[in-house]
Amino acid sequence: QVQLVESGGGLVQAGGSLRLSCAASGRTFSSYAMGWFRQAPGKEREFVAAISWSGGRTYYADSVKGRFTVSRDNAKNTVYLQMNSLKPEDTAVYYCAARDSGRYSSRSDEYDYWGQGTQVTVSS
Repeated sequence: QVQLVESGGGLVQAGGSLRLSCAASGRTFSSYAMGWFRQAPGKEREFVAAISWSGGRTYYADSVKGRFTVSRDNAKNTVYLQMNSLKPEDTAVYYCAARDSGRYSSRSDEYDYWGQGTQVTVSS
């Protein structure tokens, strides 16, 4: 069982930056692939970024490529999402998720555990 708690969301102006953190409980964190997803009002949850169990491989949605960076610190049981050059369309609730398989995925139905989400609002 893994419990995930996101933090770091908030209100930022367009062009600004935020860093989201996702703290995980459990001693097997390093064996999980981790993903970030987001959901805007009235829209379906969408994939943002993912990282393999070792951190050696990362994967991004085209909409955030070059602006967002996913990383992890297995010693701290934490995964991060650095978000730069934020745009109003990045406004959403951001969720982190853990997948038992060490391989990352962009499919939300392949993740086993989810955090409660953190709100990110980008003003124009």
